[in-house]
Amino acid sequence: MLEYKILSDRELTSLLRVGDKYAYAEIYNRHKNLLQNHLYKKLGDLEVVKDVLQDLFVKLWDNKSEMPLTDNLPGYLFSAARNRVFNHLSHKQVESKYISSIQTFINEDNYITDQQIREKEFSQIIRREIEALPPKMKEVFILSRDGHYSHEEIAKQLQISPQTVSKQISNALKILRVKLGILFYLL
Repeated sequence: MLEYKILSDRELTSLLRVGDKYAYAEIYNRHKNLLQNHLYKKLGDLEVVKDVLQDLFVKLWDNKSEMPLTDNLPGYLFSAARNRVFNHLSHKQVESKYISSIQTFINEDNYITDQQIREKEFSQIIRREIEALPPKMKEVFILSRDGHYSHEEIAKQLQISPQTVSKQISNALKILRVKLGILFYLL
């Protein structure tokens, strides 16, 4: 049997490109901790770091046949991690602006009738889109947003991991942003 631990990163990459799951596991085991530490320094949130790291390695597997043969696999992985950090921070900024604008819209006291009607319609559309989410995602999202439960509280209540809660909320927000983004802009 092939001893993967003694193979170079280039050899592992070559095996990964043809779908060798043991080469993939060795790459993961070899580089995960360094990447995790690096990401934690940048993001400061272990749950987000785990999500970013998971996404990085899922994409690595999904795009294995397109992966370049390189003598600097750590550099390649750190570059991919850096790009995911930028994407995460960019999405957080957009998410924050979006939530802030909705909150401002909801809290504004000087509604005219037309604005009140639009707000009610938009609220109904939001509810309808939330209802259209997959059942488990909807349940997690509602507990988070309407119930104001923490990720840990939701995880405990639903007997799932906090990472799953975080991922479900993140996915729900992505879906809602796509479905409601254009509509919100028009309103």
